[in-house]
Amino acid sequence: MNLCPFVCGLFDLSLKASTSQKYGLGACVTGSLDDCACDVETIDTFNNEQLFPKLQKLLESDYFRFYKVNLNKPCPFWKDNSLCGQKNCAVIPCTPNEVPEGIKTNDHHNMYSAEANQECEKAEKLGAVNSSLSEETRQSLREWSKHDDEAERFCVIDDEESPDSQYVDLLLNPERFTGYKGPEAWQIWNSIYEENCFKPYTVKRPLNPMSAYSGNLPDLLPGQCVEKRAFFRLVSGLHSSINIHLSARFLLDDNWYEKKWGHNVSEFQQRFDAQLTNGEGPKRLRNLYFLYLIELRALAKILPVLQRPSFQLYTGQSVQDQQLKLQLIELLQVAKSFPLHFDETTLFAGNKEEAATLKEDFRLTFRNISRIMDCVGCFKCRLWGKLQTQGLGTVLKILFSERQIEALPKSSNSRPTFQLSRQELVSLLNAFGRISTSIRELENFRSLLSMVR
Repeated sequence: MNLCPFVCGLFDLSLKASTSQKYGLGACVTGSLDDCACDVETIDTFNNEQLFPKLQKLLESDYFRFYKVNLNKPCPFWKDNSLCGQKNCAVIPCTPNEVPEGIKTNDHHNMYSAEANQECEKAEKLGAVNSSLSEETRQSLREWSKHDDEAERFCVIDDEESPDSQYVDLLLNPERFTGYKGPEAWQIWNSIYEENCFKPYTVKRPLNPMSAYSGNLPDLLPGQCVEKRAFFRLVSGLHSSINIHLSARFLLDDNWYEKKWGHNVSEFQQRFDAQLTNGEGPKRLRNLYFLYLIELRALAKILPVLQRPSFQLYTGQSVQDQQLKLQLIELLQVAKSFPLHFDETTLFAGNKEEAATLKEDFRLTFRNISRIMDCVGCFKCRLWGKLQTQGLGTVLKILFSERQIEALPKSSNSRPTFQLSRQELVSLLNAFGRISTSIRELENFRSLLSMVR
């Protein structure tokens, strides 16, 4: 979350490779990061050598490659008549036979196995004072449970029971340049930035090369707290990640016998070169690294939840499912081993009442941003936008649920105080996979830029 290239075709495609030669390595960043006790070089080495290979292998598995999404929800903010007519915008949904039966039958449950759910149901029934509840009472209980769950979510998720929801194979619908462009595409990002009450300044198309703005933007309004700064940096980091994916999987050639996708150095320079962006490009890349640290910290925090015996990655193939769980735990242990994690206790550390109010504003603002994803005209961009937004929302849910995670019951038959649905877990890992890929692609662009200096 990656969000997908909403801005796919907005860039000046006439920019030649000579631009890269002129500006050299101006799009690279090094050294320490603001608000963190970490540096770029440490993250690069850790991600590219230790984490990235394990994560990519995990995301190729059946459990993590199938994502259920409703791409037909109407835009809640404006009338949208701008559906992308480009063939690269299309999403190919799965046929019923392509999705493992175990995923289809258990997707509406939480992340625990069907066997564990049955044991919990038995225990609840044995301990119940009166099991003859009326249907009205049962519906009320379901509504209460849904309300409690919604109170912890930082993004709006699709109704998985909706007839418009479909499974999509993410490996067959990769995030890349689609040709989606124009004012409708930029309206998405303008809405995300302009309707963000935490923005440090009024952002005017910060990554739009056609913007008339030519001055340097301030980093922070006087007195702005770390929480508001962090929120803006998350959105900016996500935007940067998307533009890296766009530049790395650009449509270089399209003719009758083949399509050629690859790295477009000019596009990358246009987005991130210090001189071409009036100094803004390096800031955008630093925000990407900040986002990486936030998502990495969430993976480390969720380890105790997924280590519980009752947790299963259920597809119906028992041997493969057990092996996949071991791979996932190993990945999370690698994430936890990172020596310079972001300290999430710095967020909402004020007095209790102010912290609670700010956290709720934080949650509602991000939920509003997640709803904007239904306004994206390109279906493939909408798919990856919804997935990465949900992934980042799950990250925030994890980081702000420390007490619930610490209070997990020791008994595997007890209902956990903190849970993730399969949908949340799949979006969490795939969203982090996009950020991890962006960090890895920066190394590729450094190599390409060094050859054209």
